[in-house]
Amino acid sequence: MSGHSKWATIKHAKGAADAKRGQLFTKFIKEISIAAKMGGGDPATNPRLRTAVLKARAANMPKDNIERAIKKGTGELGAVNYEELLYEGYGPGGVAVLVEVLTDNKNRTAASVRNIFTKSGGNLGATGSVAYMFNRKGVIEYDAEVVSEEAIMDAALEAGAEDIAAEDGVITVTTDPNDFASVLEALQEKGFESVSAAVSMVPDTYVALDADTTQKALKMIDKLEEDDDVQTVSTNIEIPEGFEMPE
Repeated sequence: MSGHSKWATIKHAKGAADAKRGQLFTKFIKEISIAAKMGGGDPATNPRLRTAVLKARAANMPKDNIERAIKKGTGELGAVNYEELLYEGYGPGGVAVLVEVLTDNKNRTAASVRNIFTKSGGNLGATGSVAYMFNRKGVIEYDAEVVSEEAIMDAALEAGAEDIAAEDGVITVTTDPNDFASVLEALQEKGFESVSAAVSMVPDTYVALDADTTQKALKMIDKLEEDDDVQTVSTNIEIPEGFEMPE
């Protein structure tokens, strides 16, 4: 569920996200449930639910889990009382960080997020302090060793994508948020299997740090992502060429 960043694409391409699959499914369940609660349980008439379901399917979440999450949202399997919040702040080296959460306890989540920022050498900012640096985009990523850039480019542009780029062994398709679902579906229908697919906050520009500060910033982002209430973390950090996180 990480917001789009060069680090996120590298992690996905290496399959590191598999270890957190159970936690990832928990986050999908929350997003599907609240989308169903707000706009109804039919993905065909609820764009947010349709997007959430597509993201879950792209991560191979079982159909039964998706259906239960929808029923939970519509009230068929109990009530859903999640609140959506956005935290903005700065990580080590001054990188901008956006944290989107779904929580049933605002005080618990606020304390947890603030604690992670503070202990990691960052600090929370006021509303609007960093959000202006990002734009919401649909981001679909493919392993360049599995599919060809030319094939993805032709299919994605035909489906209405805004941009296609290849870097670090990952082919990234960018869309308008409103076109995300239709572009992802069109690519799925052509047999292209994504390594990640999400509507994310994408930075206008990236900030490069030295290796030590990069490591500290990425550790903070990982800690935020491990919080059960955090749905996505977006940052404008640029990973130095050849950088690898220590084991």
